[in-house]
Amino acid sequence: MSAHMNNHNTVSTGVACATQTQVQPQLKPLLKVALDVHLALYVVAVQEEGSHPKPPQRFKPADFLRWIDKQLARGFDIVTCYEAGPLGFVLHRQLSARGVTNYVVRPRVWDEHRGRVKTDGRDALWMLNALDRFCAGNKKALGLVRVPTEEQERRRSHSRLRQSLARDRQMIAQRGRGIALQYGFRLKGDWFGRRSWPRWQEELPPWLIALLEPLRATCLFVHDPIRAQDEVIEKSSTAALPKGMGPLTEQILQREAADWSRFKNRRQVSSYLGLCPSENSSGPRQQQGHITKSGNPRLRWVLCEMAWRLLRYQPGYRGRQKMAPTPGRSAHHEGQKETSPRGPGADLRRGLVENLHRPDHARKTRTGDDGAARRQATLSMEKKGPDEMMNL
Repeated sequence: MSAHMNNHNTVSTGVACATQTQVQPQLKPLLKVALDVHLALYVVAVQEEGSHPKPPQRFKPADFLRWIDKQLARGFDIVTCYEAGPLGFVLHRQLSARGVTNYVVRPRVWDEHRGRVKTDGRDALWMLNALDRFCAGNKKALGLVRVPTEEQERRRSHSRLRQSLARDRQMIAQRGRGIALQYGFRLKGDWFGRRSWPRWQEELPPWLIALLEPLRATCLFVHDPIRAQDEVIEKSSTAALPKGMGPLTEQILQREAADWSRFKNRRQVSSYLGLCPSENSSGPRQQQGHITKSGNPRLRWVLCEMAWRLLRYQPGYRGRQKMAPTPGRSAHHEGQKETSPRGPGADLRRGLVENLHRPDHARKTRTGDDGAARRQATLSMEKKGPDEMMNL
């Protein structure tokens, strides 16, 4: 039974008379609230204790907070939940400030029967059903999202804004490459750059330059704020950096993870990154596939970029040499590097795996977890003989 259930038990004291009793403190009645949150409207499903859920109600944001205040005044212990989304954690902080226990949960398809009927009210009722099971002790009923502090959220927004601007710049630059390719010209690299553009002005016809000028101006308009963001983010890096990791990458990793101490081992780090293998097993059959990609996509992107830089700028690195195909391995793969599983794609995957130790290294650096010292102590214990072990 839920720990929030009313407790009306009485205990005999055995003093003065047999009818004298000691009344246990009565717990507050529990009110469970699930919200389907929109910008101008909240759809709310409510359940008091173990009773039947009430029909969903609609509130404006300000009206909902006033309704919460009324329920608190009535003596309810309120537990709420809503899906993480574009509205951030403002509502969570407003509810927490009022003493409400709120959970921000991972978005998912709430209709467990897949009835192909989706409304805000039905989503709120299904979410309420999961919240009821969660309050009863089933911790897997909801996938909780960690809520960062306001300072952590602001710092993370800076690095995410930088990544969004970089994607916009890449999209616009690629549009210019497409226009040039349409007329038989190939633009390479940052063709819009202040140093590259004069060379292209000499090679391209005037009418094509006129087509590319608006795109170039837009790229430069986005490029300058990106460089400014890079400088601000890199100046924030004060920690000792692992080999092969720059200050910008370190800050993106740190701001996305926020608090490395919440990870206790490498498995949790790998799960947060979405790098665990998928699996489809039943009975004696066991089949593992590609990574799940269910974690933080921005951190996976950073690790992928680190792997590409390793392959491109450090071809003589000993780890990179180990990735090279073995001579005489198979003539079948000769000349198939672009499409072969042992080509650059496989090199990238191996490089990505090599980079997996770096988030864990950052976790250990931040938390002071010296796993190497513990493993060395364990090995020294195993090397001791039986007599020596008894004398310890």
